[in-house]
Amino acid sequence: MNIIRIDEDFQRWEELLELVLSSFAYMNDRIDPPSSALKLTPTTLADKARSEIAYAAMEGDALCGCVFLRPEEACLYVGKLAIAPDAQGRGIGRRLLAVSEEVARSHSLPSLRLETRIELVENHDVFIRWGFEKTAENAHPGFTRTTSIEMRKPVPA
Repeated sequence: MNIIRIDEDFQRWEELLELVLSSFAYMNDRIDPPSSALKLTPTTLADKARSEIAYAAMEGDALCGCVFLRPEEACLYVGKLAIAPDAQGRGIGRRLLAVSEEVARSHSLPSLRLETRIELVENHDVFIRWGFEKTAENAHPGFTRTTSIEMRKPVPA
Protein backbone atom coordinates (compact mmCIF):
# COMPACT_ATOMS: atom_id res chain seq x y z
CA MET A 1 0.00 0.00 0.00
CA ASN A 2 1.14 3.51 -0.83
CA ILE A 3 -0.09 6.78 0.69
CA ILE A 4 -0.09 9.72 -1.75
CA ARG A 5 -0.87 13.39 -1.35
CA ILE A 6 -3.97 14.47 -3.22
CA ASP A 7 -2.69 17.56 -5.01
CA GLU A 8 -3.24 19.61 -8.17
CA ASP A 9 -2.22 16.63 -10.33
CA PHE A 10 -4.93 14.36 -8.91
CA GLN A 11 -7.73 13.77 -11.42
CA ARG A 12 -9.74 10.86 -10.01
CA TRP A 13 -12.48 12.88 -8.30
CA GLU A 14 -15.41 10.67 -9.40
CA GLU A 15 -13.62 7.59 -8.09
CA LEU A 16 -12.69 9.33 -4.83
CA LEU A 17 -16.31 10.40 -4.36
CA GLU A 18 -17.43 6.79 -4.93
CA LEU A 19 -14.93 5.67 -2.29
CA VAL A 20 -16.22 8.16 0.29
CA LEU A 21 -19.89 7.40 -0.43
CA SER A 22 -19.41 3.62 -0.33
CA SER A 23 -17.40 3.88 2.89
CA PHE A 24 -20.09 6.01 4.57
CA ALA A 25 -23.11 4.14 3.09
CA TYR A 26 -23.60 1.92 6.16
CA MET A 27 -24.62 4.96 8.20
CA ASN A 28 -27.25 6.31 5.80
CA ASP A 29 -30.25 4.88 7.67
CA ARG A 30 -28.66 5.19 11.11
CA ILE A 31 -27.76 8.84 11.59
CA ASP A 32 -29.77 12.04 11.72
CA PRO A 33 -29.02 14.51 10.24
CA PRO A 34 -27.66 12.73 7.15
CA SER A 35 -23.92 12.74 6.52
CA SER A 36 -22.43 15.80 4.83
CA ALA A 37 -20.73 13.30 2.50
CA LEU A 38 -24.05 12.99 0.67
CA LYS A 39 -23.71 16.62 -0.44
CA LEU A 40 -20.27 16.12 -1.98
CA THR A 41 -19.74 16.25 -5.73
CA PRO A 42 -16.53 15.73 -7.67
CA THR A 43 -16.17 19.53 -7.85
CA THR A 44 -16.75 20.15 -4.13
CA LEU A 45 -14.42 17.28 -3.28
CA ALA A 46 -11.69 18.85 -5.44
CA ASP A 47 -12.32 22.21 -3.74
CA LYS A 48 -12.08 20.51 -0.34
CA ALA A 49 -8.75 18.94 -1.31
CA ARG A 50 -7.42 22.37 -2.36
CA SER A 51 -8.46 24.06 0.89
CA GLU A 52 -7.36 21.19 3.15
CA ILE A 53 -4.56 18.62 3.22
CA ALA A 54 -5.71 15.38 1.63
CA TYR A 55 -4.18 11.94 1.24
CA ALA A 56 -5.23 8.78 -0.55
CA ALA A 57 -4.27 5.20 0.19
CA MET A 58 -3.49 3.22 -2.97
CA GLU A 59 -3.15 -0.50 -3.55
CA GLY A 60 -1.59 -0.66 -6.96
CA ASP A 61 -3.77 1.62 -9.06
CA ALA A 62 -6.85 1.19 -6.83
CA LEU A 63 -7.99 3.91 -4.43
CA CYS A 64 -8.72 2.20 -1.12
CA GLY A 65 -8.82 5.03 1.42
CA CYS A 66 -8.58 8.76 2.02
CA VAL A 67 -8.41 11.39 4.72
CA PHE A 68 -8.86 15.17 4.70
CA LEU A 69 -6.97 17.24 7.27
CA ARG A 70 -7.48 20.83 8.37
CA PRO A 71 -5.12 22.66 10.72
CA GLU A 72 -6.99 24.43 13.52
CA GLU A 73 -5.69 26.60 16.34
CA ALA A 74 -4.57 23.82 18.68
CA CYS A 75 -5.15 20.63 16.72
CA LEU A 76 -5.39 18.99 13.32
CA TYR A 77 -8.96 18.16 12.33
CA VAL A 78 -9.34 14.72 10.76
CA GLY A 79 -12.29 14.52 8.39
CA LYS A 80 -13.70 12.20 5.76
CA LEU A 81 -11.52 9.30 6.88
CA ALA A 82 -12.87 6.73 4.45
CA ILE A 83 -11.79 3.17 3.72
CA ALA A 84 -13.30 1.18 0.85
CA PRO A 85 -15.63 -1.48 2.31
CA ASP A 86 -13.66 -4.32 0.70
CA ALA A 87 -10.38 -2.93 2.10
CA GLN A 88 -11.45 -2.47 5.73
CA GLY A 89 -9.61 -4.32 8.47
CA ARG A 90 -6.22 -4.22 6.72
CA GLY A 91 -4.65 -1.32 8.65
CA ILE A 92 -5.35 1.39 6.07
CA GLY A 93 -7.10 3.65 8.60
CA ARG A 94 -4.16 3.34 10.98
CA ARG A 95 -1.74 4.22 8.18
CA LEU A 96 -3.76 7.30 7.24
CA LEU A 97 -3.85 8.37 10.90
CA ALA A 98 -0.06 7.90 11.13
CA VAL A 99 0.26 10.31 8.19
CA SER A 100 -2.16 12.65 9.99
CA GLU A 101 0.12 12.62 13.03
CA GLU A 102 3.10 13.49 10.81
CA VAL A 103 1.15 16.44 9.38
CA ALA A 104 0.18 17.58 12.89
CA ARG A 105 3.83 17.47 13.98
CA SER A 106 4.92 19.40 10.88
CA HIS A 107 2.40 22.12 11.83
CA SER A 108 3.41 21.99 15.54
CA LEU A 109 -0.09 20.89 16.50
CA PRO A 110 -0.27 18.79 19.68
CA SER A 111 -3.34 16.70 18.88
CA LEU A 112 -5.70 15.22 16.30
CA ARG A 113 -9.41 16.01 16.54
CA LEU A 114 -12.33 14.30 14.89
CA GLU A 115 -16.08 14.07 15.18
CA THR A 116 -18.16 10.92 14.92
CA ARG A 117 -21.90 10.50 15.08
CA ILE A 118 -23.43 9.56 18.40
CA GLU A 119 -25.20 6.54 16.89
CA LEU A 120 -22.00 4.97 15.52
CA VAL A 121 -20.74 3.39 18.73
CA GLU A 122 -18.60 0.91 16.81
CA ASN A 123 -16.64 3.90 15.43
CA HIS A 124 -16.21 5.27 18.95
CA ASP A 125 -14.71 1.94 19.99
CA VAL A 126 -12.28 1.89 17.04
CA PHE A 127 -11.13 5.43 17.70
CA ILE A 128 -10.63 4.65 21.40
CA ARG A 129 -8.46 1.66 20.42
CA TRP A 130 -6.49 4.03 18.19
CA GLY A 131 -5.75 6.36 21.14
CA PHE A 132 -8.59 8.91 20.92
CA GLU A 133 -10.58 10.11 23.93
CA LYS A 134 -14.05 11.62 23.97
CA THR A 135 -13.75 15.33 24.71
CA ALA A 136 -17.18 16.81 23.91
CA GLU A 137 -20.73 16.16 22.81
CA ASN A 138 -22.20 18.36 20.09
CA ALA A 139 -25.53 18.99 18.39
CA HIS A 140 -25.92 19.88 14.74
CA PRO A 141 -27.78 23.15 14.02
CA GLY A 142 -31.50 22.71 14.61
CA PHE A 143 -31.09 19.71 16.95
CA THR A 144 -31.58 19.82 20.71
CA ARG A 145 -30.08 16.37 21.30
CA THR A 146 -26.47 15.24 20.97
CA THR A 147 -25.80 14.23 17.36
CA SER A 148 -22.02 13.80 17.44
CA ILE A 149 -19.12 13.41 19.78
CA GLU A 150 -15.72 15.01 19.49
CA MET A 151 -12.63 12.94 20.12
CA ARG A 152 -8.98 13.93 20.45
CA LYS A 153 -5.68 12.10 20.37
CA PRO A 154 -2.40 13.58 21.60
CA VAL A 155 0.34 13.55 18.98
CA PRO A 156 3.70 12.39 20.36
CA ALA A 157 6.56 14.79 19.63
